[in-house]
Amino acid sequence: MSFITKYTSATLLTLGLLTGCGKEFLSESPTDQVTDANFYKTTTDAIQATNAIYSELGKGGQYNYALWGIGDIGSDISTTGGGGGGDGIEQQQLDFFNIPTTNPIVSRLWGGCFIGIGRANIVLQKVPAMSIDAAIQKRCIGEAQFLRAKYYFDLVRAYGDVPLLTKPPVTLEDVNVQRTPAAQVYTQIVQDLTDAIGNLPTSYSGDDIGRATKWSATALLAKVYLTQGNLTGAATRAKEVIAGSGKSLWANYGDNFKVSTENGQESLFEVQYVAGRNQYTFDGLGFVGNEFFGPRGQGIVPQGGYGFNIPEPDFVAGYEAGDLRRDVTIWKPGDKYPDGRVQPATLPGSPNGYGCKKWFVGKVNTNIWDSELNIPVLRLAEMYLIQAEAEGPTASGLEAINKVRRRAFGEAINTPGTHDIAAGISADNFKRAVWRERKYELAFENDRWFDMKRTGELLTSPQLIAKGVKSYNVLLPVPQSERDVNRGLSQNPGY
Repeated sequence: MSFITKYTSATLLTLGLLTGCGKEFLSESPTDQVTDANFYKTTTDAIQATNAIYSELGKGGQYNYALWGIGDIGSDISTTGGGGGGDGIEQQQLDFFNIPTTNPIVSRLWGGCFIGIGRANIVLQKVPAMSIDAAIQKRCIGEAQFLRAKYYFDLVRAYGDVPLLTKPPVTLEDVNVQRTPAAQVYTQIVQDLTDAIGNLPTSYSGDDIGRATKWSATALLAKVYLTQGNLTGAATRAKEVIAGSGKSLWANYGDNFKVSTENGQESLFEVQYVAGRNQYTFDGLGFVGNEFFGPRGQGIVPQGGYGFNIPEPDFVAGYEAGDLRRDVTIWKPGDKYPDGRVQPATLPGSPNGYGCKKWFVGKVNTNIWDSELNIPVLRLAEMYLIQAEAEGPTASGLEAINKVRRRAFGEAINTPGTHDIAAGISADNFKRAVWRERKYELAFENDRWFDMKRTGELLTSPQLIAKGVKSYNVLLPVPQSERDVNRGLSQNPGY
């Protein structure tokens, strides 16, 4: 079992959010509790503080709620689903681009990212001064740099300008800060990832499997460069991962989404989950998607299935004949359930009978409604697609996208296949072919809204135009709850 079991083990998660603030009211440091004064002493303390940064990844402010609401439902691949009416109203608001500043998904993403950033800042302040094992010290610093960059990357893509905080606040005034221009935030992200590459190990073993590696940081940097339009940097970093990480594509696309093969040969970084608690929460140890995305009322997941995040008909129709990714990614009418029954032609919230299948685990434990299936954040396949997009229709760019396509059609990955994109394609058509490949390769991996924003498709997609997308929806609103307590925060136009 990976270090995920340690994510929530310490009470230190809120320690140091305000360090050095106020008067010393005690003449002696308390010895019966964990405090800022008696913590940050040992190697174990440093590891626990670093684990606390990871913990927010698995909660509702990231992969357990906010990112699939924005990244999937806010895009052209899926719609809300659920039970109809007001069920999932916060997803419906994103789905149809009628997003109030009080939308809880928008608020949770902002809050979750800044919680993670706050914890990273504490580690980066405290751990360098600790007298501990040097290798662990260096690793913890690198992990904090990687994770701070990851959280800021989500923030700057979603909201644009955001407060750039690189140190723990000392006074309450330190948290009442204005938004920093996005360009400066990106500069910090690139610096953090560059530093992390030099601090992180190339791999782990035992309980440490799942921590960020040098290759996690390099892969994220490739993605950041692509987002910035730095194609040379994106191609260089993607090729470094491909050549140096020791990772390889699974022959079977579906092996990326199985409990038995998680943290496997294609994985560069995953959110680590274990089966959680028998309660309705986005903030437990397990992933909610097994229940939330399960076909509604069909009883193939512990609580019957809620039927959210429903594939759009246009997305389903866009699969090429023979693309094996379809049956891994979606439920369609006639598909067999584990008990032998079949997916109906229509379901509540899904008039066409489709469902998100990629995160289906089933009734592993009938008493627990979430699942232990990890969520891939970075995979080697994306590095090939980043290389392809950045290089264009060169020989190596064509080979990069074609490796992904060959796997999709069950062909040998390193041998020319019948579905290869041929040489001679125009640069513009090739670019669009790569965008399309990302759409189907990375479907329901929380990335599509960000991709559509990056490529401009968010405002030109006929499906989203029909849903009411507006020019200002390339950014989410700054949560009103944050502006209520920090009057220095301006609002994005249109909200």
